Amino acid sequence: MTEHRRIGPRLLVSLRRLLVAALTVAWLAAFSRGVLADDPCAAFAWNVKQERALFAGPAREEHAGKTAASAPPIVVNRLYRLALAPQESVSFAAQPGKKALTDGAYAGLVKLHLARGGLYRVSLSQPFWVDLVQDGHLVASSDFTGARGCNAPHKIVQYQLAPGDVVLQLSADVSPQVELAVTRAPQAAAAAPEPRSDAEH
Repeated sequence: MTEHRRIGPRLLVSLRRLLVAALTVAWLAAFSRGVLADDPCAAFAWNVKQERALFAGPAREEHAGKTAASAPPIVVNRLYRLALAPQESVSFAAQPGKKALTDGAYAGLVKLHLARGGLYRVSLSQPFWVDLVQDGHLVASSDFTGARGCNAPHKIVQYQLAPGDVVLQLSADVSPQVELAVTRAPQAAAAAPEPRSDAEH
């Protein structure tokens, strides 16, 4: 006759604990996936912790300039909320790299002085076209990323910049204001791809 061994109470308790643990892990994994799916700002292709932290804090109010001479100075690692002007009233330091939207569009300029060169990021809360100008010439972006439905930030564009003065030009969007921050890219991003001139940044 075949003997049927009974499961002891200790083994039964252990099996129950294992089952509860497995169900808990599965629930947490499903919950995490749901949270990420519900958070549009989790869609960035890069590590954007420093940019997300800046956009979660207070912003300094500034009026963007209508010319390079009137552009207010900004600094790295600070969030700004820029009031913009109707685009037709703005004189750019260099012709924007994208054919500008004109009907109802806003634009503006700010300037930045860099003590050292390197890979920098420009983060924006709205889908403005951004150009960086050094020595009177447009600087080609090296890469960009964005997250649809997120405005903290909405898009980030990377540039390899030399030390010195930089003019940032914003154009081709219908929002009268935008939040902007410039950050130095993390060391892991230092091996940047070659400059590009995409029609999407």
